[in-house]
Parts: sequence; C-alpha cells; structure tokens
Amino acid sequence: MHTHILAIDQGTTSTRAIAFDLSFAPKAVAQIELTQHFPKPGWVEHDPAEIWAATVQVCREVIDKVGGPQSIACIGVTNQRETTVVWDRRTGEAVHKAIVWQDRRTSDVCAALKAQGHEAMVQAKTGLLLDPYFSGTKIAAILDATGVRDDADKRANVVFGTIDSFLIWNLTGGKVHATDATNASRTLLFALKPPAWSDDLVALLRVPTSMLPEVKPSAGLFGETDPALFGRAIPITGVAGDQQAALVGHGCLSPGMAKATYGTGCFLVMNAGSEPPVSKNRLLATVGYQIGAETTYALEGSIFSAGSTIQWLKEGLHLINASRESEAMAAALKDNGGVYLVPAFAGLGAPQWNAEARGAIVGLTRDSTAAHVVRAGVEAIAYQTRDLLDALVADGAPRPTTLKVDGGVTANGWAMQFLADICDAPVERPAFQEVTALGAARLAAFGAGLIPSLDARLPGAPAVRWTPSMAAPERERLLAGWRAAVRGVLAHAEG
Repeated sequence: MHTHILAIDQGTTSTRAIAFDLSFAPKAVAQIELTQHFPKPGWVEHDPAEIWAATVQVCREVIDKVGGPQSIACIGVTNQRETTVVWDRRTGEAVHKAIVWQDRRTSDVCAALKAQGHEAMVQAKTGLLLDPYFSGTKIAAILDATGVRDDADKRANVVFGTIDSFLIWNLTGGKVHATDATNASRTLLFALKPPAWSDDLVALLRVPTSMLPEVKPSAGLFGETDPALFGRAIPITGVAGDQQAALVGHGCLSPGMAKATYGTGCFLVMNAGSEPPVSKNRLLATVGYQIGAETTYALEGSIFSAGSTIQWLKEGLHLINASRESEAMAAALKDNGGVYLVPAFAGLGAPQWNAEARGAIVGLTRDSTAAHVVRAGVEAIAYQTRDLLDALVADGAPRPTTLKVDGGVTANGWAMQFLADICDAPVERPAFQEVTALGAARLAAFGAGLIPSLDARLPGAPAVRWTPSMAAPERERLLAGWRAAVRGVLAHAEG
C-alpha cells in the first residue's frame, strides 16, 4: 500500500511537496510562493506561520493526488539552510519572524568577534567563517530583540531551530525537537569532529544550550506526523539542508564529485570524504550527509546572488519582463562590451566573504545598452562559479571533470554554455531538475529501509551537456575584467 515517498522542499522563495514512487519517478507536485519581508536594508525575513501553513497545504494536495495517506511510506524534509526560527515550546508560536540566511543584520557582531581574534577557533571547530550568513548570531539577535532571553535561559521555554527543525516540531505535534547533522553544521555552534554541539561556541555566541535541538543522522527515524494532519501517522525518515540534499540527489557520493545549484544564490559543493577538509581559501567545510555513525564531509563555496540577480534585472531595473528573456538578450550581443556586473547585493560570499561589499556595474560607455547590463548579470553567475572552482583547486581538491548543475538558472542554455567556457569544464544538467527534493526522498527511502543504499538508480532520461568551446586567451581576457571589477567593489567597501 505504501507506494510513494513524500519530499518536503521548503526553500527561500517557495514551499513545495513532491511525491516520488519507489523508483524515484516524480508523480505529483504542489508549490506555494513564499512572501519575502525586507524590514530594513540588508534585512530579510520570512513568516514561520506562513511557511507552516504552506507546508501543510502542499503536502495535503500531493497526498490526495497519489491516492491518500495510505500511499505514503515515509517523508523526507529538505530546507533553506541557516534561516533561523525561535519559538515558544508551550505554544509552538514563533517569537519573531524567521531571520533568513541572506540577512546581514549581525554584520557588526561578526566583525567584533573577528576583531577579538575568534575566527581561527571558529573555523577550526566548525569549518565555517564568522559571517552573518550563519544561524548562530541570528539566534542571539532574536533573543535580544524580543526580550525572551531569560525565558530561553532560565526557564527553557524558548527553543531554536533551522526550518527543518521547525517543520519537524510542527509535523510531530510538538513531540520532536530535532535537526540533522547537515543543518546543525551550518549554525556556527556545531563542531565537525566529533560532530556535536560545542560548549565553547554556544558560550561565545550567547546561545542557551537548552534551545538547541537534538542532532540526528540524515537518514533514520526522526518521528511520526500527528495523525490529525494527513489522516495517519507517517514516519519522517530523511532530513538534510537543501544543498546537501542536492549533493545526494545528483549522486555525488564519492570524494571529488561536485554539483552547483543555481537558485536564489549558487552553492558549489564537493564531496570531501570521511575527514573534514581544511580550507586556506575561505571555502567552507561542512557535513555532506551522515548515515548512522559515518559522516561524509563536503567543501562548499557560496554565492549569494545568482537567480536573484536575474530577478533584480526584471523587478528592480525592469530591463526584462521575464527571466527567460535574458537568454535571447545575452545571445544577441557579439560580446559583453566590457561591461561587468558584480552582484554584491547582500555582500560577497566565497571566496571573498565581505559582508560590506555592495553591487556595482562597471565598464559602461555611451555604446552600452540594457542588453549589455542583462548579459553582465548572466555572465556574473559564471565568473563567480569559476572563482569557487579556483579556490577549490587552490585548497588541493581535484578540479571536477564534470560540473553537475541544477536550479532555475540552468534553463538558460546560453548561460550554461558560457559557464562551461569560463570554467573550462563540461557542464551537465539532469533531465529531472528537482534534485534537492530527490535527495530528500533518497535519504528518506534509505532511512525507512526501502533501498539498500543511497546509490539507488536515478530516474531515466539522459542529461543535457555543454562542453567548453571558448579559446583560452578570450577566457583569460574576460576573467581579468571580472577580477578587476571585483577588486573595485572590495576597495569601495574598505573606503
């Protein structure tokens, strides 16, 4: 009777559910867009109640489409990482809107901790850098802004979770306060080896220990849903942050395999094997996935603006009416006209990690047109990816023989060819694009004992592939222009 796996994919811009059959073929999907709140420049928030209501709605729609609750064997959860929720354990209500991973309100806190000399210790323990991107400083910001610190510290009535933890709490009717190792590893509070919450980091970031969820492996039983939600209790057996779920979904299960997901931002993640990698080039070491007592680590580079750059060209500058128009506009030009767009709208991620950097368009002349600006925005995605690959190689990682990609931006064939040219590597896009949800489903299936390993066969059609065709001198000329533009942005941030 249990013929489907339900994957919940709670992302930055939408909440969706997908039902897969036991061969991992998608059978039903539902999606609801998520409201973005921008209370101040550089601040980004989501409404946890809206996220929860949307999650229930999309799950019910998908469950109905595949024959009702008896058809669902298990549930996998994947989520936007680092986004921080603090809620009252007595009522389940959030005490503040969720602070989103893009939010920069704790930049000053991170700068002060760096100035005090803490970043080397933090990086050694967590694999992360002191940046407002991560959850740890967001927790303290919520406690201080809402006046509930005493309630959290002395009475243990207030708890923290990333979105996965918040959903698990609500799905189980408040019975389970848990997260998985991938999400825990994005908080600045979790040591990579041995993987566990760190008392030193909890104290440094002023987070009461009582707020923290239990950390579980990525595949295994987290709890069962409240029967009142979907008509029966359904086991939750797989959980991972979205980028780690995509790593599993792409089948990057051996060291050296890498994928890049192009959503709001871009996240390049390489399987690093059984030991935490050490980066000298400001990449992040993180948990790739944890199965039982075995932890697979990953090396990650994060770009804050990828799809959001195209969205800005459409909604901010009104240069295009739909994202797909960017492909034709870019392709219509013989070259970029010397125009570069550095999309540091929320600072620069890896490898620069500069929270104060702001976006810029450089190289404009009287011959520049709207099409040049649009093309510069599309090109920036490839340049930033090349920066990440160069940092990976500088850290001693092998250059990927193929870059596996997914996400909305990959629908732009011109952008994917330019990516292959600038990175000088073949780019491969799977026929089934929802690899984040697929990864969550695979983890859940393994956690429920439905498959013997994570290597279970991927769904069918062949991938689309782009191979490099740009001459090396042209590639180097374009990269030199990009690097000069980035140097200008960094100089402005310092000045």
